[in-house]
Amino acid sequence: MSETDAYGGPKDQTDGSGGWYAEETATFGDRLAGAREAAGLTQRSLAEKLGIKLATLIRWEDDLAEPRANRLQMLAGMLGVSLSWLLTGVGDGPDGPDDEVPLSVDMLALLAEIRTMRTQMESNAVRLGQLEKRLRKSMKEGL
Repeated sequence: MSETDAYGGPKDQTDGSGGWYAEETATFGDRLAGAREAAGLTQRSLAEKLGIKLATLIRWEDDLAEPRANRLQMLAGMLGVSLSWLLTGVGDGPDGPDDEVPLSVDMLALLAEIRTMRTQMESNAVRLGQLEKRLRKSMKEGL
């Protein structure tokens, strides 16, 4: 008998933390790419269906940008997943890959460090943008 998660669905035991696509183990981009692949779509075909540039979809899957709310709804519908799953990994979504490799404690630690660095990089990019804006404003006022 398999375990169930807090919502009564099957609990994926890939990493002991609640699932291959759980918020602790996957990003929005990971879930988007996984759902797209599970739906049998290429990046190009999904971008065309959404009416967006391929580069935009790639940025979403690489966690370099995020779609607006209206696109999120469209994505969930086209990929056959719940909006909640797409955002958090909780809800209706595809199962993880069948050929899963059990993750060791060291691998989990590395994944956690990568996620932390990604978050820090995103925060630093926002801060850099703010500083550049202040610099431009100061330079404009100084002229």
